[in-house]
Amino acid sequence: MFCPNPYAFAKTEGTVTVYTHHHVRDDAILLFGFPSREEQKLFRKLIEVSGIGPRVALGILGGGSPDHVVSAIYQENVSFLVKLPGIGKKTAQRMILDLKDKLEGFGNATMMTGLFAIQEPEAENDGSAWSEAREGLKALGYTDSELDKVWLKIKDSGASGESVDVLMKRALQQLFAG
Repeated sequence: MFCPNPYAFAKTEGTVTVYTHHHVRDDAILLFGFPSREEQKLFRKLIEVSGIGPRVALGILGGGSPDHVVSAIYQENVSFLVKLPGIGKKTAQRMILDLKDKLEGFGNATMMTGLFAIQEPEAENDGSAWSEAREGLKALGYTDSELDKVWLKIKDSGASGESVDVLMKRALQQLFAG
């Protein structure tokens, strides 16, 4: 079974619910698993877009939270979408054209257009130490929303200019503290 972020299941104690998509091709039968129904639904919408197969859709969900992806589509934010793995400018434009009307009511999408503008922390835009630290933390299973909150705390404490190691240590301290 393929998952956008297998570590999303690691934090769960006890029973785990996995929402699946069974994909059949001429040469393979594939099973994709998701921690939420929202991710599963978005995955299914993504594979309806010409040029996006299951592997690319999985990469999209692994590269950005469903909320960020949906917001980028609503806001027609091509620059955000092309940062996702396997997405070029034409595919991003096709995603916007094909999905903008189909995602009506998806999660909080209808409210997100004006309220939830995609604002990446400024340090991420220049390939800085936070960007590297963030990727490491995402590999450990932390979500974009968790990391955005932590970044704001780190930035407020004045430690935003530190090295990757120091930023990861501070972020983990914040994440463990709750």
